[in-house]
Amino acid sequence: MNGPHDLGGQMGFGPVSPETNEPYFHAEWEKRALGITLSCGAFGAWSIDESRHARECIPPANYLSASYYEIWIRALEVLLERHGFVTGSEIAEGHSKMQAAQPKRILTVDKVAAVLAKGGPCDRSVESAPLFSVGQRVRTINEHPAHHTRLPRYARDKVGIVEAVQGSFVFPDDNAHGKGENPQWVYTVVFDGQEIWGRGSEPGLTVSVDAWESYLEPV
Repeated sequence: MNGPHDLGGQMGFGPVSPETNEPYFHAEWEKRALGITLSCGAFGAWSIDESRHARECIPPANYLSASYYEIWIRALEVLLERHGFVTGSEIAEGHSKMQAAQPKRILTVDKVAAVLAKGGPCDRSVESAPLFSVGQRVRTINEHPAHHTRLPRYARDKVGIVEAVQGSFVFPDDNAHGKGENPQWVYTVVFDGQEIWGRGSEPGLTVSVDAWESYLEPV
């Protein structure tokens, strides 16, 4: 979706200024926010793609005025309510009032290290051969969906060259909405800077995007 998270090419936000020796957390509550988000994600009630879409759906004014972990917590509240673990009034009042849904899994402290080390691999096998090959010219689709997508706005309807076939992976556009994993081939496509940013682009600049197969058309 074209939400507040998709800022590539947007103006008026000032320079990107990385913080020197930036700490992992800027406040104690951020540590707890990370822990709660990971613990709830382990319930097995939603996918990483659904959680990303929940963040994207935060109203722009709220999203752009929130810090990184505030965005995480606001989206988590939506997911917990959507899947029956809490009600809106319970969140507002900070007290449990009803019998909540039961998680499929509970992440206990003794399992944290192993679960984090394992990660969440999303590579999946597909029966079909890749439609595109390295060196082939392709065009990204011109589509502005209301659902989750990993094709950024600035890279739509652009011509580039396939520089790598990365393998086959879960298709996030479907997985975010409970339509199944439906894996597809993923390609790294390189675009000339002028194709993306126009005549004012920095000379010699290229932009590479990892694109699922259904995002691409042959040229």
